Amino acid sequence: MLAAQPGPVSGVVLTFTVLVTSIALVAGLAWASARLLGLPVGTVRAVIAGLLGFAAAVGITQMLQPVQTAGRVAAFIIAALGVPLIVAMLFIVVAEALVPTGTGPQPVQVIRGARRAFARSRRYSQISRIAVRHGLGPYLRGRRQLSADASGGRAALALSLRRALEDGGVTFTKLGQLLSTRRDLLPEEFISELARLQDRAEPARWEQVEGVITESLGVPTGQVFADLGPEPAAAASIAQVYQAQLRHDAASAIEVAVKVQRPGIRATVEQDLDIVLRLAAKLESRTRWARTYGLVTLAQAFAAAMREELDFRVEARNMAVMAASWPGQQRAVGGSVSVALPAVHEQLSSERVLVIDWLDGVSLRKAGQLIDDRGLDRADLARGLLRSMVYQLTESGVFHADPHPGNIMLLTDGRLALLDFGSVGRLDAQLRSGLQNLLLALGRGDSEALRDALLDLVTYPDELDEQQLQRALGQFMAVHLVGGAAPSAEMFTDLFRLGSRFELAIPAEIGTVLRALATLEGTLTQLDPEFDIAAEARQYAAAHVTEQLSPATVQKTTADELLALLPMLRRLPRRVDRITGALEQGRLSVNVRLFADERDRRVITGLTHLFLLTLLGAATGIGAILLVGAPGGPKIAPTVSLFQLTGYILFIAAGVLVLRVLFAVFSNR
Repeated sequence: MLAAQPGPVSGVVLTFTVLVTSIALVAGLAWASARLLGLPVGTVRAVIAGLLGFAAAVGITQMLQPVQTAGRVAAFIIAALGVPLIVAMLFIVVAEALVPTGTGPQPVQVIRGARRAFARSRRYSQISRIAVRHGLGPYLRGRRQLSADASGGRAALALSLRRALEDGGVTFTKLGQLLSTRRDLLPEEFISELARLQDRAEPARWEQVEGVITESLGVPTGQVFADLGPEPAAAASIAQVYQAQLRHDAASAIEVAVKVQRPGIRATVEQDLDIVLRLAAKLESRTRWARTYGLVTLAQAFAAAMREELDFRVEARNMAVMAASWPGQQRAVGGSVSVALPAVHEQLSSERVLVIDWLDGVSLRKAGQLIDDRGLDRADLARGLLRSMVYQLTESGVFHADPHPGNIMLLTDGRLALLDFGSVGRLDAQLRSGLQNLLLALGRGDSEALRDALLDLVTYPDELDEQQLQRALGQFMAVHLVGGAAPSAEMFTDLFRLGSRFELAIPAEIGTVLRALATLEGTLTQLDPEFDIAAEARQYAAAHVTEQLSPATVQKTTADELLALLPMLRRLPRRVDRITGALEQGRLSVNVRLFADERDRRVITGLTHLFLLTLLGAATGIGAILLVGAPGGPKIAPTVSLFQLTGYILFIAAGVLVLRVLFAVFSNR
């Protein structure tokens, strides 16, 4: 009689049962291996570990087929369950050692990265062709150095660089404009040439611009603005500016400037910034001139500034904060030319649209001939700008961090106005006080006071030689301030280098101040090459100190300090009485708490756990060796005793403990 063959349905059921069982075993191994390691494990790694463990289980099961039934149960417990678990855990530990969690890309990131890499390669190829066409190829490959060229050669190279940056588009034009303010980095030939970069572009189509404004406002443009025509007053690479009038303020005829971000510019800028950062890293690794200039740091600062410039909400907030402190500007400027700030209409502004009051004037970069034609006093203009900036730095605490000529406007009424508040610095009261002391010490030429003021602003190592620092500061002042010489961009650069030599950690806020002062120096020099910055700064500082020493100011300062000290003074008698009473009765003691910080306790607890797990794993492994080699004992199979079975199980436990310790070490968590 023939045996019944399984039908198609039975085969499908069997296949489905095997599949579900296999998936359950893989999931169980993945879950168990991750749980036994005691720390989070990525899903992909856990699944791969489960699959490897399942493969080991299948292979071992096939190997156990010839084993007698009496010993198969023991062998299955040891091999078919324990060994696959060890295999799964071992894979996770090795993967963590070779590729720590978080360092490897995720599959989705790989796909997106491949798409970005393809687009970047096309743009990178275009930029490379532009550089080669303008003769910059040898410098990018490190075959020639900037310092090796003579003055005439540097002038030709600067011209090629400017033309290449113009052809590169918006991001590279902005980069060139930034470099034109860094006299501490580039020779004068480059500064002069890059200063000619014009941030101009063909206007975008009005239909696209109007769509951006409408999307930002949530209503048609005609409901908010009157006389908003398709012709822009200015068209730059990032934004276009339109002159309009607020419709609901038609009676007062408030003219406004509507700054609109060019459609689609963000994606282009992000792609170019990625190229700039990668190119800076490659040049710094290959060329000496890039390492000398710290090209990567410069590129990172530029990228951060560009991303802020693309969000007009940042500029609107900065203008609102500066407006709160602006009334003190008139007092600070005194009889000099005053400095204006346009008012921002925050309720109409968004990420891509900025609405401010309209200002009639011309950029300081183009105002040279106009100043002479109108007979304006260049020294008075420079004095007003300097005093305004010093007030922002030392009293207001909110300052324009990029005062280059393109961000300053000469108005038709002879005043100056600050524009483009995408980059604004902030200083707290302690930093402002320290900065005041620093500027006063520079003005007096006092190296000891300069040392004390500098140490109030920075973080310094315990082994700092203050006398050596004072002598270095004295040499610094002798070089840059001898004979009342005006400060220069080189002075601020040398101050940075001096701080690095003595391992002084200069706060980022102070670094921004020094860069702003270096930029301001170039702007003041353009306004009036004969302007004595040092004398004007000393005069302002003297007037500020005199104001602080006036009876009214001293009285107010004293009252503020007493109010701050009053709560402590009220508690002081009780605390003194308590301390003296305890001292008289011999009960005064000092309580020192070790590991009072929670972070310290976590570190010690983690190390203790690792030590105990290591000790327990070693003890378990030694016990397993002894039991496996022990003779005699009850037999559970012809060739396996109970002692040996227990030893094999302890081997698995020891492996789990050791792998858990190794995973914690490699993951550094």
